[in-house]
Amino acid sequence: MNTRDLQAFVAVVESGSMVRAAERLHLTQPGLTRRVQNLETTLGVELLDRQGKPLKPTAAGNEVYALARTVLRAVDDLLSVASPDSEPAGELRIGMPPFLADVALEKPVDLLRSVFPRLTLRVTAGWSPGLLQSVEQAALDASIVLMPSGFAPPETLHATPLAFLPTVIVAARSLDLPDAPLTLADLARYEWVLNQDGCGMRSALRRALEAAGLPFNVAVEAFGSELQLSLVARGLGIGLVTADILERTAHRAALRIIEATDFRTGVDVWFVHGSLPGRLMRPVDLLRSSLTDAMAEGGMAVHREGAERAPITRLT
Repeated sequence: MNTRDLQAFVAVVESGSMVRAAERLHLTQPGLTRRVQNLETTLGVELLDRQGKPLKPTAAGNEVYALARTVLRAVDDLLSVASPDSEPAGELRIGMPPFLADVALEKPVDLLRSVFPRLTLRVTAGWSPGLLQSVEQAALDASIVLMPSGFAPPETLHATPLAFLPTVIVAARSLDLPDAPLTLADLARYEWVLNQDGCGMRSALRRALEAAGLPFNVAVEAFGSELQLSLVARGLGIGLVTADILERTAHRAALRIIEATDFRTGVDVWFVHGSLPGRLMRPVDLLRSSLTDAMAEGGMAVHREGAERAPITRLT
C-alpha cells in the first residue's frame, strides 16, 4: 500500500474537496483522484460519498481515515528517528482548560509557529481529568491540567509543575455576608455557581468540603466565567474564579471577595506529556518554557527550577 495514496485520502477528508486537497498536496486534481481511486481499489471498498458537497467519507471511509492518520503519523515518527536533527513537522496535539487558553496560549502558539513553521498545532479545550486521560491514551501529545493540591501524576506520564493559580471566592455585594473572614463551615451554608464537574477549581473546592464533612451544594452549573460571574452578581450563589478574570469582568463592581480561613484557594498547574517521538521533543520543551513565561507575565506564581515560588497577589 502506497502512503501517498493514504495522504491523498486524508487530505480530501480534511478539506472536503478534491480541489483544495490537490492544492494542499501540490498535485493536479486528476493526479489526486487517481491516488484516492488506487486506495479504494486496494481496499476493495468505496471511501467517499461523491453525491454531495462537501465530500464526506462513507462509513468505511471514516474507519480508514482514522487508521490512515495513525499510519502516516507512524511514518513521520520513523523518519524522525532516521533524522533526529531534522526540522519538526507533522502535528503537535495540545490540550488545555478553556479559560487558561485565553490567558496563556497566544504567545506560546506564536512562538511555536515562528520557530517550527512546518509543525501543525492542534489545540483541544477541555476539563483537566479528560485532558489527562487523553494524554494517557496518546490522543494528545501534551496538555496543561489544573489539579487540586496533593495531585499525584500517573507514573506513565512525564509531569512538570508549572505554577500555582490563585483563585478567589466571590459573592454579590448585595448578599448578606459578614465582613470578617469565613470558614468552610460558614461557606457550606451557601449554594455555588460553578463550572461543570471536571473543572480543577471545582474539584479542589469539593474535596475540601468533603474532607471537612460539609455539604457541597451547587445552585447553577454554567460554562464560561463571565456568565458565572453575572449569576453570582445577581445573588444566585457564591462563586470561584481566578484573580485575573475577576479584575477583567464587567461585573467587578457588583462583586466582593470572601476570605476563607481554612481553604487554600487555588489549584496547581501541571504540564504533562507521554512518550514522544524525537521530532516533537524540541517543540514540547519550547511549549513548556513559553507557557511558564506567559503565566509569569500574567501574574501567576510560577515554579522555576532553582527558584522559589513567586508571591501570590491578594485582591481586595
